[in-house]
Amino acid sequence: MARTVYSEIEGGPGLFGVLVLLALFVLGGLVSAWTMEHHGHIVTGMTNRIVWGVPHVFAVFLILAASGILNVATIGSVFGHTAYKPMARLSGLFAIALLVGGLAILVLDLGRPDRLIVAMTTYNFKSIFAWNIFLYVGFLLVVGVYLFVQMDRQMNRHAGKVGWFAFIWRLVLTTGTGSIFGWLVARQAYDAAVMAPLFIAMSLSFGLAIFILVVMAVFAGTGRDIGNHLLNRMARLLGIFAAVVLYFTAVQHLTNLYAAEHSGVERFLLFEGGVYTQLFWGVQVLLGGLVPIALIYAPVTGTSRIGISLASALIILGGLAQVYVIVIGGQAYPLILFPGMEVQSGTLDGAIASYVPSLPEIGLGLGGVALALLIAAVGMKVLRFLPTSLADDRIDPHMRSQAVEGVS
Repeated sequence: MARTVYSEIEGGPGLFGVLVLLALFVLGGLVSAWTMEHHGHIVTGMTNRIVWGVPHVFAVFLILAASGILNVATIGSVFGHTAYKPMARLSGLFAIALLVGGLAILVLDLGRPDRLIVAMTTYNFKSIFAWNIFLYVGFLLVVGVYLFVQMDRQMNRHAGKVGWFAFIWRLVLTTGTGSIFGWLVARQAYDAAVMAPLFIAMSLSFGLAIFILVVMAVFAGTGRDIGNHLLNRMARLLGIFAAVVLYFTAVQHLTNLYAAEHSGVERFLLFEGGVYTQLFWGVQVLLGGLVPIALIYAPVTGTSRIGISLASALIILGGLAQVYVIVIGGQAYPLILFPGMEVQSGTLDGAIASYVPSLPEIGLGLGGVALALLIAAVGMKVLRFLPTSLADDRIDPHMRSQAVEGVS
């Protein structure tokens, strides 16, 4: 493999415009958070029955994507695929940026951000939420060290060892995020051990889809070359991840259908849930799963940059729908307070909870996404995260030898 040269992205009106646009979205997110803080959550669609709204959908999606996008770096340093090594720095940068964006949404959606001090100083280790605080903060530290050993010439020889540690930490982090839902036994839609591997598969799919779109956009915007062979390799890997997500989703719902206690919530989500059923079948399964797989493995669109970018965008859209169905759809179904017993009162027994996202919620979620992209953009401007070229003959020894043979 030819020596990879990294450089900062050059400034100019284009970069300045992107930074200003992202800053405006971040400002909109802060205004949304202030509105929710000042007026209370009464201005949102959240209630005492649906306590996790659209901000949590964005936050969970970004956290999963942060874990999955680091997979690009570990494929190169841990599993020895040299074609992926030049992208490792950019992968680590986006992993940190996406996690910070997701955590910022969670902090600003607390209602009282000062409660974070309590969460950071008082720990209940019987709660998976307390575990995840250590996992998230540790992830930032581990990826920071991972980036340092990659960018320092003397420490670069340790990149493989640190990469293994980051790989394991990433798996544990995503398992912890999935366990937040899998261990909530009171919710019929959540109570399943398969949530952990499902979330790992989701993270791999979401993260790689975002990375493909980002690399294509950044390289096109900065006039850098990226080879078709490399894009096709990542696209085929993305198709595998998308298929694995569909597989674990099928396992989750088939398992719940087999258990009589979950038949009610499965009937609600799959057939009678209105918007949740439509999002599940129409957006998550069809547009976010089957269509992208078809685009990736079709002879024409699978090798087309337009087809690859469209497939990646659809997987992101389907991922948001999937997280929405899991987070909000799972809360909309009524709690079974006394299994096997009939409960009667005048307080919405057995009624499906209604939820309509409000503008402040959407603004906060988009603000978190913009914050992640802003951090990444500033990082690429200040430090050398971006390779000057990802042409096939520069990163793949096989392609390089073919090019030499063609010249000779």
